[in-house]
Amino acid sequence: MLQTTLSIPVSCQGTGLHTGESASLKIWPAPPDHGIVFVRTDLKRPELIPARCENIRSTQNASTLGVNGTRVGTVEHLLAAFYGLQIDNAVVEVQGPEIPIMDGSAEPFVQMLYAAGAERQSRPRRKLVVTRPVRVEENGKWAELMPSDRLRIRFTISFDHPAIKDQTLEVEFSNGNFREEISRARTFGFLHEVETLKAHGLAKGGSLENAVILDAQGVINPEGLRFPDEFVRHKILDTLGDLMLIGLPIQGAYRGYKSGHSLNLKLVQALLADHAAYDIL
Repeated sequence: MLQTTLSIPVSCQGTGLHTGESASLKIWPAPPDHGIVFVRTDLKRPELIPARCENIRSTQNASTLGVNGTRVGTVEHLLAAFYGLQIDNAVVEVQGPEIPIMDGSAEPFVQMLYAAGAERQSRPRRKLVVTRPVRVEENGKWAELMPSDRLRIRFTISFDHPAIKDQTLEVEFSNGNFREEISRARTFGFLHEVETLKAHGLAKGGSLENAVILDAQGVINPEGLRFPDEFVRHKILDTLGDLMLIGLPIQGAYRGYKSGHSLNLKLVQALLADHAAYDIL
């Protein structure tokens, strides 16, 4: 299989989830072995920020990448779209400190990438193959990677809330099922937490237009849920975005229990630190 980039540039505009500021981006094709690289074009001295785990600067409520003090936040949904559609190389020009949240899912980015079209490149697509188990744990939560013949993600969430409770889903990524099963699942939050976040200067752009919001009784979005288990599906979407920070497609089975961006980052770091735990083919 060959590496892939976009055929033509595409762009979009929206609002940053946490900053509440206007945000726009333009995605350009890139040469083989370039990877996904972000550029803050609203700054006088644009900085190249490769989407790799060593460049993560924060995992509080979202994944933030940074180099030399320049940051771009909430990258996980766009990275999941790149992963799900097997786009290896692209330059993402960002006007603002945060990727626009769009509707809270990866589907708007998937539509953009489909509109651009994919172009096969001249070099083979390498992959990281997990060869032995790697596991991280923290405060009763855990995440692990196991050898597998393809990418599988099994995720379990558990919330003391009548609309969520315990949800488990396993997805085997093949035949383009990312778009049908995962990309439309939206981020979610609880009304009391949103109010607290806004009081601390976060979630300024959050609304019913870009998140599933729950009060004590249930979902308050008038349209309801896109899937009965949309919550765990979105956690799988986030996990795909986190795995993209490896810098290569991964062949392995991920299993997570109540994990999130921070624990997933620690898992990726633990994997890459153990050279006996993977091969690059």
